[in-house]
Amino acid sequence: MKPVSKVEIVVDSVEVENVAKFLDEIGVSGYSIINDVIGKGHRGVRSGYELTDLFKNSYIMVVCDEKEMHRIVEAIRPIIKKFGGICIVSDVVMRIHK
Repeated sequence: MKPVSKVEIVVDSVEVENVAKFLDEIGVSGYSIINDVIGKGHRGVRSGYELTDLFKNSYIMVVCDEKEMHRIVEAIRPIIKKFGGICIVSDVVMRIHK
């Protein structure tokens, strides 16, 4: 087992391409994106039934080392500050299968 950081990001769907670009520029080896995330936050309810991506959320998850985690958090900070969203970092253990 290997200790790693898990970074979870929820942002407006229109910002997903920018976030993915930052992750690629940082050199993150992989990430998962789930579109049309529903829920309730400080901006109200996001039901997923909106007609445009302007009112939809997406979820992005990255599992990485601590150094990459700090770079991701710093890169995502301006997007969240400007457009809203959330970034959660957890210390987790990744099980490596051989």
